[in-house]
Amino acid sequence: MCATGRRASREELSALRARGERAAEAGLGLRSLVRAHLAAARRVLNDLPRADHDQLLAAVEQAVDAFAEGHERAQRLAVRQEEAARREFIDDLLYGRSDLGRLAQRAERFGLLLSHAHAVAVAQGPEPYADGYAVSRAVESALLARFGSRHILLTTKDGRLICVAPGDQPDVLTFFAKQAYAAIDGGRVAIGRAHSGAGGVVHSYEEALNALDIADRMGLDGPVLFAADLLVYPVLARDRQAMVDLVSTVLGPLCQARGGARPLLDTLTAYFDAGCVTTEAARRLSLSVRAVTYRLDRIHRLTGADPADPTQRYTLQTAVIGARLFGWPDRAI
Repeated sequence: MCATGRRASREELSALRARGERAAEAGLGLRSLVRAHLAAARRVLNDLPRADHDQLLAAVEQAVDAFAEGHERAQRLAVRQEEAARREFIDDLLYGRSDLGRLAQRAERFGLLLSHAHAVAVAQGPEPYADGYAVSRAVESALLARFGSRHILLTTKDGRLICVAPGDQPDVLTFFAKQAYAAIDGGRVAIGRAHSGAGGVVHSYEEALNALDIADRMGLDGPVLFAADLLVYPVLARDRQAMVDLVSTVLGPLCQARGGARPLLDTLTAYFDAGCVTTEAARRLSLSVRAVTYRLDRIHRLTGADPADPTQRYTLQTAVIGARLFGWPDRAI
């Protein structure tokens, strides 16, 4: 090529690309390979007339370009394969669809020891997020800067940010919650309890998702939710038919009130959330104490249950929780 000045043929370029791919698959770095090409060209250069130097450099440039293209193509393919394997692992990990023994073996590749207990935090924002988004990168960078690898897995699933951490390191998930809340500009983070074994991650993940769902239905305040603090709600909702009967029987008469059940139900909610302090409930509802007292008396007359009576109050409050869980009276139950 140096003697004739011709360009490399398609077959020669294809062979160079193939060599670049094989070099990448063998784990050889591109920088050292380019250095070796240039060193070989320098040796040849010393034996050529000066008139042929430009042709040699042109041939080297073409050869290095084809070789690097093959090397980069192999690297991109490896990255895609790694991303696909990671996504498959995460799906299996969070849904428990794989053999637990095989899942534990695969987990070690991603820094998790499933024989230990793990807890999961889930962050949900106003918009969906995926791997590679600026929000995901910012949270991951903050975690790595603070804790290093420390057997932490950060990923996304169904538009949410997810962090899996060892169960004996609650500070990791607390820090994740703080960083995620700041990065997603609001939203909410739920943290599941720590559970051991390969199925522990699934259990904790489901607890975190359930906590987010309960918070939405119950209108709970606070940016960070702990599944351990919300265990009463799944227990109450476990027997759906019994809870439906309770809501219908205890609160159903409120529908007879002028304006429907909603104002009186909101009054009960505020009253219970305020610790059954009428003045605080009135403040939360932006009503006078007299108006709240009138509504509570109206509730007593319609339902037969007195919110001020400790025994009857428990029945009313349980029914109110059920109504909030099921979206009653806005949705039929």
